[in-house]
Formats: sequence, C-alpha cells, structure tokens
Amino acid sequence: MKQESLFGEDNKRNSPLASRVRPRTLDEFVGQQHLLARGKVLREFIENDQVTSIIFWGPPGVGKTTLAEIIAHKTESKFINLSAVNSSIKDIKNIMKEAETRHDFGEKTIIFIDEIHRFNKAQQDAFLPYVENGSIILIGATTENPSFEVNAALLSRSKVFVLNQLEIADVVNLLRNAIIHPYGFGDKDIHITEQSLEAIAKFANGDARSALNTLEMAVLNSGTNAGDFYINESNLEQLINRTSFLYDKSGEEHYNIISALHKSMRNSDVDAAIYWMSRMLESGEDPIYIARRLIRFASEDIGLADTRALTITTDVFQACRYIGMPECDVHLTEAVIYLSLAPKSNAVYLARQKAKKDVKESINEPVPLQIRNAPTKLMKELDYGKGYQYAHDEKDKLTAMRTMPPSLEGQQYYYPTEQGNEKKFKERLNYVKEWQKRNN
Repeated sequence: MKQESLFGEDNKRNSPLASRVRPRTLDEFVGQQHLLARGKVLREFIENDQVTSIIFWGPPGVGKTTLAEIIAHKTESKFINLSAVNSSIKDIKNIMKEAETRHDFGEKTIIFIDEIHRFNKAQQDAFLPYVENGSIILIGATTENPSFEVNAALLSRSKVFVLNQLEIADVVNLLRNAIIHPYGFGDKDIHITEQSLEAIAKFANGDARSALNTLEMAVLNSGTNAGDFYINESNLEQLINRTSFLYDKSGEEHYNIISALHKSMRNSDVDAAIYWMSRMLESGEDPIYIARRLIRFASEDIGLADTRALTITTDVFQACRYIGMPECDVHLTEAVIYLSLAPKSNAVYLARQKAKKDVKESINEPVPLQIRNAPTKLMKELDYGKGYQYAHDEKDKLTAMRTMPPSLEGQQYYYPTEQGNEKKFKERLNYVKEWQKRNN
C-alpha cells in the first residue's frame, strides 16, 4: 500500500534546510536515545512495523514529526497526515470510514496528527471509536502536556513517549551533518568555526529546527570568496543575540517555572529563585502575575514567622503596577531575595486547610448565643448575647467564655513553629491555653 509522505520530494531542494536534511531512518536520527537506542521498545516497534497508537510529547524541534516521517517510510500501512486547521468533523469521519473499509480487508491505516492539542474535543472524539475497534493507529505529536490536552479516553488507549530537549552536542552534530548533507550545503564549501556551531546550538535551546534555520540564515548572509562561504562571527551574533525561550503563558511550562520559583524560595535557594523569576520575565511574563504569586507565598510559606514578608510583597505589587517592566524587575528581585532568605513557616496555611476541612465535613452548628449581637428587643429576649464576657474588662484581657461550636470544642488549627517571629506567637498561644485551663 502506497503511503503518503509528510513532505513531497519534488520541491525538496527549495524547502527550508530543516526539511531538506530531515532524517529518513532511525540510524540518521539524533538524540532521544532513551527511546531509540537499540533494544528500546519504541525502536523495536518502528523497525518491526508494529506501531500502536502513540502520543509523542516534547518541546519544539526535538524530532516528533521526524519520527512520524520515519514511521511513514517504514510502515506497510496507509499513512495519512491530518491538520487541526483544515480537518473538519466531516472530513475526519470520511477518512475514518475509508480506514474502516481497509481494516475489513486486512489493511492498516496510520493517522498522524501534528499538534494534536489543537484538535478540539469533538474532533478528538471522532477518532475514538476507530482507535477502539482497531480501524486506525493514531500517532499524535504535541508540545503540551497530553494529560490536559488529549481526551482521557483517547489518551488511555495510547502509549505516551516523552521526547527530551536536545543536548548541545546533539544539535552541533545536526549542524555538522547539514553542512555536508547532499540536500543541505554539501555542494558548497562552508567555513564556520566550532565556536560558532556551539553558539548556534546554545541559542536554539534544544530546538533542532531553530538551529538549522539559524544556520541557513547565516549561510545566506555570509560573505563568499571564489565559491566559498565564510560565516562571519559578527554577523552571526546579530542572528543569535537573544535565546528563544521555551515558555507559553497559558501552557504547562508556565506552571512548571512558577512552581520552580515557588519551591526554590521555599527551599531558601535565593540564586535559583532569582534565576526562575528572570526566566519568566525574559519570556514575557506579566510582572503583576509574578507579584501576585509572591504575595501568596508570603503567607503560605512564611506567614507569622516574618510578618514583614506580606508587607514587602504587597509594596512590590504596587510598584509593579506603578512603573511596569522593565523598571520593576529590580523590585521583584528584591522581594524574591527577601522571601527566599526569610524564616519559613506553613502554620498559617495548615491552619486554614484544617479549618476548611472541618467546615466542609462537620455540621454547620449555629453561632453560640453568648457571642451573638442583640440589636433588637426580640433578640435579647431570645438570649442573644446573654453571658457575653468583654475581654477588655478583665485584668488579663482573657475570659473563659466559649466561642467554638460545641461539637468542635477543643479543636486546634494553628500550630505555630519556632521559626523567626512565630516563636513569640507560640509563646503567647501557650500562655492563653494555660490560662484557659486554669480558669475553666
């Protein structure tokens, strides 16, 4: 059965470099040895043409589509490439019916969907019955976490393979290969230093496509001498003066990095915290979002161990609103340093969680009469406020009056630590509890 290639051969030489030098076999493929080394499951599946439904998950330019192309060349199945942009539900259903017919005659159909996360729920649902009955083998590629972007039923019937960001050495090897590749620059004499190749690889940030595109631009803009192409380092520097960041303000990496910032501060690792905050800012994150997260951290992870933390973070929030980026970056850095080095306590957070649990799981008892206000005569006749003890009238500013619902009497939520200022709160709490024991 003739399969459909993802890229036609006719316009090969007019295609971008990344397409022209795309590996066609597993031996040409660079990186992902945790999946494709000899003896690994994915390699065995591909080489033996025993591919089942698969989701390739990884950052851009690490080989997801290339693996699909290799499978297309290797398989005896009908291979169909679908796009989320121009594939309607009707189109999908027609393709599925054709696949079902081929399945009845013992022929397999592989459907490849690049950026499967761009397919909506209805589009994804249209594949499910045919995956279930074996009419199609689905291969999806995504840069987003499939746990969130792929329907659970479809995901449970697929094997997820995680592709890692490419190492600098891997990208350098790809660039070297492109220079000698017959469809690359093999017919030209390219002069480029190892330092320049490494600089391109670092700039690409693990993205092979970005690295190859940069090399192509460098060659096209290079000076020539008798047919030789010399990559000028100063010209190259203009192409790679800003690293391409892997960051999506609505995607998983957004949450990964804010989690890294939060946990670095919690671990009092000030340098890591500054780094992750800087990654967010340089990727275009809204400074107000970061400031809000710092305010949350001030109470969740520091609390009463340092009561200045909340004040400082709210001040920084206001500073970010007043002056914005790029000037407010120093204020955010100041707050991150302060929070990282402040004494830590999650006692406030735990108190709230424990009380919330009781509110949800216990009966909602009425407020005890003695602590209800009685603004009307009827309320007074119903004993609202009867027995109320005004703490300010007492010598120790304490009373033995009950204020907790009877079923929760004696329940404790706040357990102060001895970190920073919270030690004083612990001493005060212990004093209050001892006083109440003596006077009850």
